Amino acid sequence: MGKPRGRNLEKKQMDEEFHPELEVYDEATESFKEGVNPQMFFGVLDREELEYFKQAEATLGLDTFESEEEKAQFVTNVIQEATGKELKLVTSQICSKLMERLILNCDDLELKKIFQAFNGNFYNISCHKYASHVVETLLVRSASLVEKELLTPHFDEAGNDDEVFAPIETLFLYMLNEMKPHLKSMLNHQYASHVLRLVILIISSKTLPSTTQNNSTLRSKKSKVARKMINLKDNEDFNKVYQTPESFKVELKSLLTGLYEELSGGAKSKSEISPTAITKFRELCVDKVASPVIQLIIQVEGIFDRDRSFWRLAFNTNDEKDSKEESFMEYLLSDAVGSHFLENVIGFVKPRFIERLYRIYIKDKVVKLAKRDTTGSFVIQALLKNMKDREVKEILDFIIPDLSMLLNSNMDFGTTIINACTKQNNYKREEVIDQLVKKYYPEKSEDKNILESCLLLASSTLGNTRDDWPTAEERRRSLFLEELIDFDDKFLNITIDSMLALPESRLLQMCYHGVFSHVVEHVLQVQRVETIKRKLLLNVLVNDVVKMSCNAYGSHIVDKLWEFSAKLTLYKERIAAALVENTEMVKNSVYGRQVWKNWQLEKYNRKRWEWKKIIKENDMEIFPNSTVLQPKPAQEHDQKRKMEQKPAEKRARK
Repeated sequence: MGKPRGRNLEKKQMDEEFHPELEVYDEATESFKEGVNPQMFFGVLDREELEYFKQAEATLGLDTFESEEEKAQFVTNVIQEATGKELKLVTSQICSKLMERLILNCDDLELKKIFQAFNGNFYNISCHKYASHVVETLLVRSASLVEKELLTPHFDEAGNDDEVFAPIETLFLYMLNEMKPHLKSMLNHQYASHVLRLVILIISSKTLPSTTQNNSTLRSKKSKVARKMINLKDNEDFNKVYQTPESFKVELKSLLTGLYEELSGGAKSKSEISPTAITKFRELCVDKVASPVIQLIIQVEGIFDRDRSFWRLAFNTNDEKDSKEESFMEYLLSDAVGSHFLENVIGFVKPRFIERLYRIYIKDKVVKLAKRDTTGSFVIQALLKNMKDREVKEILDFIIPDLSMLLNSNMDFGTTIINACTKQNNYKREEVIDQLVKKYYPEKSEDKNILESCLLLASSTLGNTRDDWPTAEERRRSLFLEELIDFDDKFLNITIDSMLALPESRLLQMCYHGVFSHVVEHVLQVQRVETIKRKLLLNVLVNDVVKMSCNAYGSHIVDKLWEFSAKLTLYKERIAAALVENTEMVKNSVYGRQVWKNWQLEKYNRKRWEWKKIIKENDMEIFPNSTVLQPKPAQEHDQKRKMEQKPAEKRARK
C-alpha cells in the first residue's frame, strides 16, 4: 500500500484526533465495535479444487440438465466433493454462490448434512460478507424442513450412507444457543444483522421474504441486484409462512428477553433503566444497520410480552411531555432512517401508545410534517392508515386544504388521502376532488391536460425506441392516475377529454407503452363512459386495431374493446372485419391469437349469425335495462306482414 498523503492523510489524522472511538473496519477481520473478532479464515482451496468448484458453479448456473434426476445426481456428487470443505467454500466469493445453489437444489438429508457442517461456526460465518448470504438461504430452506418434520412425525432421518441426523428442530435450537451470547454484536453488524432478522422471522412464524423482490426486507439493494445479475433465484420455499414447534416460541422469548436485559443494563423495571441505556437504545433505533432489527423486534415482542418492553425502552408511556423524548421524536420525524423506523412500528403497537405520541408531539405540526416529503410525510401517512376514525378525520382536516401543494413533491400522499377519505365513508370527498382537480386540471388554464400534468407525457419515454422505458417514476404516476379514475367519474371524463385532445398518433403511442397503455385500458369502462365519448375513442383506436392486437400491451386494449363497444355493433363489426382481413398477421402473433380467441372470430367467419347472437346477449348483460334488441316472435310476424303490404300499397297508388 502506498504512503498516504495530502488531504487523505489530513482527514485520517483529524479522525484519529477528534474521533478516537472510531474503529477501522478491515474486510478480512470484520472487527466489531465491541472488540469481538469472529474467526473469518478457515483455510483456502488448492488450485484443482477451486477450478472444480468454479466449473460446478457455472454448470448449475446454466442449468442445462436434461432431467431433474440428472441435476439431482450432479448436486449430490458436488456435495460429496465439498464434504469437509464447506467453511472454505462459503467464505469464498465465487464458491459461496455454489453453496447457495447447492442448498437451493439439494434434498432434505443433504440439507441437514450442510447444516451440521456449520455447527459451532454459525456466528462466525454470519458475520462474513459472502458466507452470511449462504446462511440466510440455508435458514429459509431449514424453516421449510422444520414444518415438514412437524407435520410428518415419522420423517425418515437416515441417510443413504447410514448417517443418522438429529431433527432439524434440534439443529436449529443448537444454532440459536450458539448465537445468543453475540446478539448485541449482531444487532448492528453489517452482515450478521440480516441473519438475525431472518432468525427472528422464522421463530416468530412470520413471512420469509424473497431475496430478489424490490420491496424485500431481507436483502440489501446491492445484494438483490447482484442475485439478479448472476441469475441466482429463490426456490418455492421463499415468500411463505411456516408452522413452527412450540420450542421456537420459547426461544423467541428467551432470545429477546436476554437481548433486552443486555441493552437495558439488567434493569428489572422502567424506573431502574439508566438514562445512558435509554440514549444508547434510541441511537440504535436511528442506526442504519440496527434500526430494521429493532423495528422487527417491536413488531413481534407482543407475542410473549404484553408490556412491550422494547417499546418502553424507546418511548415513555405516561401523559407528560419529556424534553429528551421530544428531541428524540423531532429527530425521528426529520431523519430518513428515523422516520422509516417510526412509520414501520406504528401499525404494530398498542393504539394508545401511538395516540399518545400523536397528541403530545405530532398534532400541532401535522401540516409542517406533511411537507417533509422524504421524512415526516411518511409518518403522517402511516398515522392515516392506522389511527382511529376521530384522529384520521382530524388529520384530514389539517391536510386537505394544502393537498394540491403537497402533491407537488409527494404524489403518494394523494393515494393515502383518497384511501383514508373512502375508509371514513367519503369524509370531505368533494373537497378532496376539488383539490385534485385544482392540481391536475385547473379550470382557468387553456391548455389543461391531466395526461401532461399527472403523467408528464412531454418529458416521458413515450415514443422512445430505446429499451429505457418505462421508468419507475412513470409507473408510479400511471398507478396514481388509475386510482383517480377509480375514485370519481370526474377524473375518468377528464382523462378521456385529455386523450381526445392529444394528436391521434400520440394517443396510439400510449397504447404501445409498457405503462401508459394501462391508463388507456383503464378508461375503457363501458358503463361509466357516455356513448358519445365511447364513439370518439373508438374512432381513434379502431384505426390501428390490427397492429395493436399483435402487441404485448395493445392486445389487452383490443380485448377490452369487446365490451367497450357494447350497443355499438357497427364498431364491433368494423374491428372484427379488420382482424379477419389480416388473419395471417394476427394468427402469427402469440398476442394476436389470444385476441382472435377472445373476439370469437372463428364463429365470425363460419357462423356469423351465432356471433351476432353472442353480441346481443353480451349487450343485454352489460345494459340489462336498455330496450330489447332482439324482437319477440309476434313482433317479427307483424314486421314481416308490414313489409309485404308496402309493395302492394305502392302498386295501388300507381
